[in-house]
Amino acid sequence: MRDEQFDVPVTIESERTGRRLSVTRTVQAASLLVDKWPNEKRGPKYRAALKAMLDAMEQRRAVGTARRAFTAAAKEAHVFVREGQH
Repeated sequence: MRDEQFDVPVTIESERTGRRLSVTRTVQAASLLVDKWPNEKRGPKYRAALKAMLDAMEQRRAVGTARRAFTAAAKEAHVFVREGQH
């Protein structure tokens, strides 16, 4: 599996700590989805993002597509802050 860099970072807010986190790579996003995503916020866009991230890491899907799926999941979970740098 390859760890690919996003062309545009996605900033999310951690529900547990209230801190903001800039997500910049596929492995980082996948790890957040698997290990840190709140269980009650694992809806359809979460599942699509997880699949898209794994597909991107296995080079079956474009990284940009996976990043957009991650952004959609963050919006669905109400943890999305912004795309891009400050």
